[in-house]
Amino acid sequence: MIIAVASGKGGTGKTTLAVSLALSLPNVQLLDCDVEEPNAHLFLNPLFAEKSEAVIPVPVIDEEKCTFCGRCKEVCAFNALAVLPGAEGKKGSILFFENLCHGCGACRFLCPQQAITERDRRIGVVEAGTVGELKFAHGRLDIGEAMAPPLVRQLKKQIDQERTVIIDAPPGTSCPVVTSITEADFCLLVSEPTPFGLNDLILAVEVLRKLGIPFGVVLNRADLGDEKTDEYCRQEDITIMMRIPFDKRIAAAYSRGLPLVTAMPEYRQKFEELFQKIKDKISK
Repeated sequence: MIIAVASGKGGTGKTTLAVSLALSLPNVQLLDCDVEEPNAHLFLNPLFAEKSEAVIPVPVIDEEKCTFCGRCKEVCAFNALAVLPGAEGKKGSILFFENLCHGCGACRFLCPQQAITERDRRIGVVEAGTVGELKFAHGRLDIGEAMAPPLVRQLKKQIDQERTVIIDAPPGTSCPVVTSITEADFCLLVSEPTPFGLNDLILAVEVLRKLGIPFGVVLNRADLGDEKTDEYCRQEDITIMMRIPFDKRIAAAYSRGLPLVTAMPEYRQKFEELFQKIKDKISK
């Protein structure tokens, strides 16, 4: 079973929930797919045993073979190539913008002159290890890199199908989020009862319905804000599966880098009950 933990906005408590749920269950693997700002490891202090470079294939153009026909430019959906055809006896040229390249390989595959090969370009690293019986892995995007989805896809190759997998997705509703939650059996949307929280929850719900992934909501700091999030969930027939009240003890534990279930063990049973609700939802 793969459970994604997502949120329409940052700061709702998504990582707090993902880490605590992982620590409350047996035979679990936790993947931190927020590769631009991974922080789950700060609460777990895992022992990393594996580290591998994450790369994407980018084109290398042999201008001796190239006829500057422009076919590679035409098939590049991301405008990573510009072809300047020759004129008046002058040879043409090709401009390659590697930071725009998604490594799809279309230009190499469709080049009529077979003038394109590929090289690997590093975009980050994937690290994997353990915390006791818990398996853990995360990705770290290199500074200056613009594209997280290729690194997320490589991180997800670490998924152990023999375990319950919990994916801590990035905040928001952009491409890295979609890449992270795709193939999940269930998604927990962590929100808070504020106008901003509701606005971004609505966006996240739209994404999950488009993807056809079953989901439920966890309300963090549930006793603050207003009732509009509850009203929205009732109107849309969305189950609020757990409520976490505003509690200064939780904030204090977070500031010390302590997981919620470590600082307040009574929450372990609540996360076990949450997991049972998820299983019941999936079985239906």
